[in-house]
Amino acid sequence: MTEHRLGDALAAQRAAEVRRAARALLRRPLLQAAGSHADEFRLVRRHATELRAWFERNTGWPLLVDSEVARLRRTPGRADDATHPARDQRTGLPFSRRRYVLVCLCLAVLERAEQQIALGRLAEQVVLAAADPALDAAGVSFGLADREQRTDLVAVVRLLLEWGVLAKVAGDEEAFLKSAGDALFDVDRRVLAVLLASRRGPSTVRADGFGERLAELNAEVLPDSDELRNRALRHSLTRRLLDDPVVYLDGLTDSESAYLTSQRGALTRRIGELTGLVPEVRAEGLAMVDPDDDLTDLRMPESGTDGHVALLTAEYLAGRGGGPVPLAELHRRIVGWAQEHAGFWRRSATAPGAEVELAGQAVERLVALGLLERAQAPDGSALVRPRPALDRYRVGETVLLEPGQSAPKKNTKTTAGRTKGARTR
Repeated sequence: MTEHRLGDALAAQRAAEVRRAARALLRRPLLQAAGSHADEFRLVRRHATELRAWFERNTGWPLLVDSEVARLRRTPGRADDATHPARDQRTGLPFSRRRYVLVCLCLAVLERAEQQIALGRLAEQVVLAAADPALDAAGVSFGLADREQRTDLVAVVRLLLEWGVLAKVAGDEEAFLKSAGDALFDVDRRVLAVLLASRRGPSTVRADGFGERLAELNAEVLPDSDELRNRALRHSLTRRLLDDPVVYLDGLTDSESAYLTSQRGALTRRIGELTGLVPEVRAEGLAMVDPDDDLTDLRMPESGTDGHVALLTAEYLAGRGGGPVPLAELHRRIVGWAQEHAGFWRRSATAPGAEVELAGQAVERLVALGLLERAQAPDGSALVRPRPALDRYRVGETVLLEPGQSAPKKNTKTTAGRTKGARTR
């Protein structure tokens, strides 16, 4: 009896470790043996065989683990999803087109660099690379005289520091930004080598348009049997369920919708066993919700002025019955909320015109969480349309009960619940 209990305890401990390792990879698909994520790396390395088999079978994502790095080559479930951009490490603002180009140029320069590089030297090489006529023809330019462009480069460098491609040795990038100094970095060549997660090398892509090039970059071989087609559907849907806050049936192909309907229990069970995510099933689709609330880059609700605006917006739109709402109407509502909550919101929220920025940030957050979609009225004005999952934020009438009185079972509005934010990438 004691041996059975010990065996059960060891099995439970192993399952818990595998779950922590899987969640670590989903939070951060590139882990290094040294640094702040060393404990997570060791856990992933310990259970690499089991994790590699699960991800290969259910998502098609290869997992590389060696003595220096653990890299889950995670490709998105949807190539056209632009709701989760790279963001500035300090301001939280999304990257511009030029910053994305600078990321690629910096990586190309670092690929040919020595073991250490100064920020000034990196900037000079990036300027030379940016002089490519093809970039100029595409409307992208970069120079060091403009402070805004220097700020873009520093933001990219901070992102590379976060990824582990660079490690600071001396100096400060802020001094470089002010033209008052420089910074020196080590280049981690192992991290640099495993960073690219595409299915084919970018230099082999022959398509012309952006969408076509992106599709070709991650194109998979078309399945030619029922077994391979089912495997491709399993990979696609599992990626979506791990990546997207909500997977709506109306956003799937007929074959994907049919497969999800028939295999929903098996898909959600496998994901839940590995990650601890809990399925929330609706007639319109499916969401995998994280009770621990740490596999998300956007939370709902969230503290601060922007988080409160997003929550009030969600409650207001959910209570309107699901029809489209003019963005101008939302602006007017936010002006009223700013006056009502002036003692708690930041001072700038009551300034004339602040409602436009607040509404834009709230809508952006709710769209990224799959709770809203943007639309356009016949006259060209902007609209927002609630999606079914927004109903979880519908707040109904308060029902006061006398001591010993049971809650009414019919004809009573209830609170749909302010649940923790669904997962995002």
